[in-house]
Amino acid sequence: MSIFGSMKTAVSGMNAQANRLSTVADNIANVNTTGYKAVSTSFSSLVLPSSGGNYNSGGVQTSVRQAVSDQGDISYTTSTTDLAISGDGFFIVQGPDGTPVLTRAGDFTKDDEGNLVNAAGFMLMGYSYDAGSPAVVVNGFDGLVPVNVNQEGLTAIASTSGVFKGNLDSGANVVAAAATRPSANPATPTADTKKFSMVAYDRLGNKVMYDFYFTKTSVAAAPPPAPPAVNSSWEVSIYRNADAAVGGTTSFPYTTAGGDVGLGTLNFDANGKMVTPTPIVITDPVTGMNISMDLSGFTQLGADFAGTGTPNGQAASPVKDVTVDGDGIVYAKYEDGTNKPLYRIPLANVASPDKLTLMSGNVYSANGQSGVTVTGFPQTNGLGTIKAGALEGSNVDLAGELTEMIESQRSYTANSKVFQTGSDIMDVLVNLKR
Repeated sequence: MSIFGSMKTAVSGMNAQANRLSTVADNIANVNTTGYKAVSTSFSSLVLPSSGGNYNSGGVQTSVRQAVSDQGDISYTTSTTDLAISGDGFFIVQGPDGTPVLTRAGDFTKDDEGNLVNAAGFMLMGYSYDAGSPAVVVNGFDGLVPVNVNQEGLTAIASTSGVFKGNLDSGANVVAAAATRPSANPATPTADTKKFSMVAYDRLGNKVMYDFYFTKTSVAAAPPPAPPAVNSSWEVSIYRNADAAVGGTTSFPYTTAGGDVGLGTLNFDANGKMVTPTPIVITDPVTGMNISMDLSGFTQLGADFAGTGTPNGQAASPVKDVTVDGDGIVYAKYEDGTNKPLYRIPLANVASPDKLTLMSGNVYSANGQSGVTVTGFPQTNGLGTIKAGALEGSNVDLAGELTEMIESQRSYTANSKVFQTGSDIMDVLVNLKR
């Protein structure tokens, strides 16, 4: 046995406990840091070869482990730009040097330019809706831009499409005389028709109301063993509500130049389902707009008339708030209650999150041990959900850390006693000569 060897082993033990105490100190210091993941120290023995009755003491070495994959507690806040991830994944953020990195710290606030920045100064990245609904780049960070929520002034969006759905009563009377149908814009139209109205928006954000008239024009005879593909047909006529007649008992005749602004036919089979639906385009001569209306959601069943229309577009309105949904879509919420998507926030993940490289600012970067970064939208491919108005806290167990600290202190003291004992034995050997 080597006395020097036992002293070196004791020094190894003290260094190991010092490393353990360092991780405890880091965890306790960051117990209130948003999205912080606890680190711990693992020990493994170092063994030196021994022969005969001689034992050569080895030592101990340490390695640091990160609990990155362990979920922290989620607490709710009053800020709509505070974001937490429930489940797997990381926010993609960008530092001052422009390098994308990963983080779970979602305490984002607007900076002086309107960008969402967390407490460590990293900007949140997302895909913009400027060119339509974004698509994710699964194997990289291309296409990501800083999420900017600085929406000032008024915004107006013209309607270009819409969806109209409902039910047409299968028991309605057939109007055979074309001259009395609404499409003829007669002074005295048939009473066997159903009217719905829908509001759209022009380029300046002004509301434009359209009147939809549904008239049954044909019905097949009693079906033979093989019923016809088209059992009944309905005519749809659309007019500008602003051009309706005033002072009479009906809105007809409308004063719109050229008559109706939209005309189409809906065909139904014997089961009341629509056959080969095609959109009806509203061509407005006043606003110059073309609005493609999808009416494929209509049925013809033995029930009362019902209908509801939802166009796109937006009235001129200021931004009231910014919200984020669970899919990561950032919406501008306008004063009139409408929402406009601005960005979609992706999440990123790696095969082994606990092996990521930890960097200052509570951010991580991928390496050879963690695996490559894979990007996707929330709630897809195993990624978690984004919760707005919430923050993920540290996953540090404070009581456990205090226990670790006491254990580390006692172990360090015991190792120092071994070193001290070896030193005393060396003194005895030196004094033998005296």
